[in-house]
Amino acid sequence: MDPLRSLRYFIAVAEELHFGRAADRLGIAQPPLSQRIQRLERDLGAKLFDRDSRHVELTEAGQILLAEARDLIARWDRAAALVGKAGRGELDALRAGVPPEMPGRVLAGFLTAFARDRPGVRVELQELTTTEQLRLLAEGKLDTGLLHLPVDVTGLELGPALETPLGVVLPRDSPLAARAELDPGALAGQGLVLFPRASAPGYYDALLRACWEEGFRPSAVHHARNPEFVLGMVLAGHGVALAEGTVAQKEPRVVWRPLTPPPMRRLCFAWPSGNAHPEAKGFAAVASATLRQDAPTTKPDDDPASPRPWNVVYGAD
Repeated sequence: MDPLRSLRYFIAVAEELHFGRAADRLGIAQPPLSQRIQRLERDLGAKLFDRDSRHVELTEAGQILLAEARDLIARWDRAAALVGKAGRGELDALRAGVPPEMPGRVLAGFLTAFARDRPGVRVELQELTTTEQLRLLAEGKLDTGLLHLPVDVTGLELGPALETPLGVVLPRDSPLAARAELDPGALAGQGLVLFPRASAPGYYDALLRACWEEGFRPSAVHHARNPEFVLGMVLAGHGVALAEGTVAQKEPRVVWRPLTPPPMRRLCFAWPSGNAHPEAKGFAAVASATLRQDAPTTKPDDDPASPRPWNVVYGAD
């Protein structure tokens, strides 16, 4: 017996709750359909329908099988389509998600590296929060995504985690800027400029927990989605920000200082554990390697003895 065909027949009966209508929908006679369902019940060792001359209802076992059967059929259909397109050289574009704050040079780096490695694969890259990526991965509308950890990884396969130590971005004229590095407790009484929790709830909570454990309890938390807004809030005196050093390089009136011990940002690529795009894992490997090579420094972002392009405007420290 063809298991997939039996499941397709079962789904038709379960959705129609009528053997005659299901047979018409499938384009077969009713007796073979009934025999196929009876054979499926025998093979599974469970009654799938309660039926009499007037009504057909799913049993509890039937309800469980319906959910599983729909998933199995959808996965098989996707796998068959992908294999067919790959065989014809018509593979779908790889749909990948990355966090909105990802630096442009990094995006260019791993897109260029992947194009060099797999020139025939088209990549559709989207700026998406971790929450958005998880939803699209679950809906089959995204093939791989770069997620902030921790997350619920049900139904996903994960690549290796990429860890980045975070420092603090603060105004250049802050008394704390005179130090080469800071203990998180030295930030006590400061506000904190942070991404909205809805973007990555697990990472948001882990970051705040790390601050509290090291003695930094923000006086207020202000939310900002993009790096430019973060810098504006810091310059306006609303708080400091936790970031990698490259963020402060965009604005001469702020500095970045490492924290000891540093809070950590953890990222990893994820893709569906079943029927993943054939290039999802390869793309994740290339992009992860690029991200490791671009690992930010843990040293202060400026050396007072080293001239800066903006010194002529703002004067040396």
